[in-house]
Amino acid sequence: MSKRILCIEDEPEMIDLIRLILTRAGYEVLGAESGPVALDLLEHETVDLILLDLMMPEMDGWEVYQRLKAWERTRDIPVIIVTAKAQRIDRVLGLYIVGVDDYITKPFSPKALLHSVEEILTKHAEMTNNQSADQAKPSAPASNATEGPADEPSA
Repeated sequence: MSKRILCIEDEPEMIDLIRLILTRAGYEVLGAESGPVALDLLEHETVDLILLDLMMPEMDGWEVYQRLKAWERTRDIPVIIVTAKAQRIDRVLGLYIVGVDDYITKPFSPKALLHSVEEILTKHAEMTNNQSADQAKPSAPASNATEGPADEPSA
């Protein structure tokens, strides 16, 4: 089954371009032209990755991101910012302060987009597999501590 990617972008031409690049690589791409449309779509659709533009009317990308991470249904979905905001401070804010999974500036090459998507999906799958393996391990046996209050006076 192919991975599903949601592209949240207010420019339909950009959604079409991203869809073209990623469907050729075997991904299924859903598009949403605003934050509210994306959040509504996520009520009933499941995706493996979100590509998120920052500069959108109605609700900007940072607000969409905050809502995604606050919502239990979507908090673990990796997010790649795809934006024209190319200032170094924006990238630092996104990657290191907010904690998005990657940050791509427009214009981007198809190769760069594909590389980022593949890398983030692989990293997310490894992280999920490691968490599943950790949960499957039996818990450590309880220690053989002596019973009784720890603060008893010594004789």
